[in-house]
Amino acid sequence: MAKKGNRVQVILECTEHKDSGKPGTSRYISTKNKKNSPERLELKKFNPILKKYTLHKEIK
Repeated sequence: MAKKGNRVQVILECTEHKDSGKPGTSRYISTKNKKNSPERLELKKFNPILKKYTLHKEIK
């Protein structure tokens, strides 16, 4: 039987997009190791609607 891993999929959502007033959302899907980083993930990713790199935080 296959062993379950510690890696889980997480959704990253832009923090600046809600304040801009523009329609739509910028979201990315990534994976993280639950044991090594139990806190929420924060990465700088490209937002195509705002056309710049912004901070994306893990949701849920």
